[in-house]
Amino acid sequence: MVIRERTPVDDRAIRSLNDTAFGGADESRLIEDLRAAGLGAVELVAVDPSVAGHILFSALDVAVGGKPVRALALAPMAVQPHRQRQGIGGALLRAGLQRAREHGWQAVIVLGHQDYYPRFGFSAALAHPLEAPFSGASFMALELEPGVLQGGAGHVVYPPAFSL
Repeated sequence: MVIRERTPVDDRAIRSLNDTAFGGADESRLIEDLRAAGLGAVELVAVDPSVAGHILFSALDVAVGGKPVRALALAPMAVQPHRQRQGIGGALLRAGLQRAREHGWQAVIVLGHQDYYPRFGFSAALAHPLEAPFSGASFMALELEPGVLQGGAGHVVYPPAFSL
């Protein structure tokens, strides 16, 4: 399996993958809207030999203590249903987080499975002080730069593509 940057040639396979994995076109529309808005920051595919997985991190408006934080939203991440539980999602997530660090991003926010994302360092407790349209155990954050999400009241504003 190879994990690489997404290219436009992958878009049809990415759309099909997300529609299949999520049982509808909502995530595919989200991906297209985030790309159209120029918010895609890290987008990777896992290829073996066809597209078996996809992950998108997009720019997100976050501030803590009145200071902007260079943050990303992780959404969506999908793996072909027959390829799940083979480490593809984890490999995509690790590679995406590494690229985000390399590009100077400071934090990542996700609304996802509370039993999955903590394995990669995501924490609901870290996201709890952030004012956002989400809350609870599935709303999690990861600091790529230690301490960046601490030090005062914080807020998260999702772009219109998320239709919140």
